[in-house]
Amino acid sequence: MKPFEGVERQRQLRTMKLGCTLQRLFSTFPNSWPGLGLLLLRISLGIALISFVTAGLSAGKPSGSIPFARDLIAALAGFFLIAGLWTPVMGILVAIDEIWIALSPYSSGREEVWVHILLAILSVSVAMLGPGAWSIDARLFGRKRFDIDRTKGRRSSP
Repeated sequence: MKPFEGVERQRQLRTMKLGCTLQRLFSTFPNSWPGLGLLLLRISLGIALISFVTAGLSAGKPSGSIPFARDLIAALAGFFLIAGLWTPVMGILVAIDEIWIALSPYSSGREEVWVHILLAILSVSVAMLGPGAWSIDARLFGRKRFDIDRTKGRRSSP
């Protein structure tokens, strides 16, 4: 009987649990059909944000620094989401901005509240799922391939 068998088993369980938690902090950058789905989700969310801003500006919404700041945040985040740059950060920023728009006294009408809440939910979903393989984030922070030169360090035969 091994006296420390229980301690070793407990250490393995703790390591495994910590490893699963740490893995969830990073995006997996899926490609193929899931990556295409994330691309479509990012593009549709970005276009919706930009179209709301342009429609609001062309309709002559009440001007001021607060509505302008909200619209500027939404438009810039829309462009970042379409490009797939800083996707988790922009997703959370858009969610906060859309909730702010929905609950703000500066909002134009109460009928748009549910649209802004839906955009907030979609942006949180994009932030949690990540950008996908077809994004700038994937090129900057995605999977890395390391080619190891196995001939280096070997002695040549005489």
